[in-house]
Amino acid sequence: MDSSIIDVSEATFEYEVIAHSNQVPVVVDFWAPWCGPCRTLGPMLERLAREANGAFRLARVNVDENPRLATRFGVQGIPAVKAFKGGQEVAQFVGAQPESMVQRFVRELAPRTADRALVEARGFLVARHWPEAEEAARRALTDDPASSAAALCLVKALLTQGKGAPALEVMEAFPGGNEVVAVERLRPLAQLMLRAAEASPANGDPANAEYLQSARLIARGNFAAGLDGLLDVLRRDKHYAQDEARQVFLAVLELMGEEDPLTRAYRDELASILF
Repeated sequence: MDSSIIDVSEATFEYEVIAHSNQVPVVVDFWAPWCGPCRTLGPMLERLAREANGAFRLARVNVDENPRLATRFGVQGIPAVKAFKGGQEVAQFVGAQPESMVQRFVRELAPRTADRALVEARGFLVARHWPEAEEAARRALTDDPASSAAALCLVKALLTQGKGAPALEVMEAFPGGNEVVAVERLRPLAQLMLRAAEASPANGDPANAEYLQSARLIARGNFAAGLDGLLDVLRRDKHYAQDEARQVFLAVLELMGEEDPLTRAYRDELASILF
């Protein structure tokens, strides 16, 4: 029996079920050897746990050997199945149920593939593993095309790699959702990256040349140097390019995230120029 299917007792319940449910959902099967319906439901739950490949843990409680657990959780008939997430009981059913109902029960409890991919994408963004973030975000969108959170992660992963044109393509097909506002804040940066990639480095306007060079530095992942260049542009004209330079600066801070120690410092630098 693999680690996703375990027998628990009164001595191990707190750790194996309550504490473990903070990491992955835990389904608890209260059963007894003499219970006929238990012999039908138990193997079904075990098979679903194996097929879930770690998406949830199945914990088996023999109520004859652990009567205090049955009393603690109000078990009056068996089989009784209770689900735990974050240390709390979140769902339950009693009696042997059709397999379709049990499948729905565990499917709604366990995180979807798209959800797991989205968590991966966000983690890779924080760690600055940008190609991996792009791959995970694309997987999340493949499983859930309507996920605006996954689409926003993909836009960020593309921009951190300097892929302005593909980022704009995702923006144009962006699904509705709360993330629309955030993705629109990134649009000026994507547009500038595209212009910078298409423009000749030798430009007659020194301010515009520095502006485009800042975008190229950001596209190469050199955020600090790019932001320094944008600050120089804004010191000469805080409304440069009809306020686009300021919007691009804020977009880069959005891309870096509040967890980056440089974000606050550069935000303060911008405020000293604007105000």
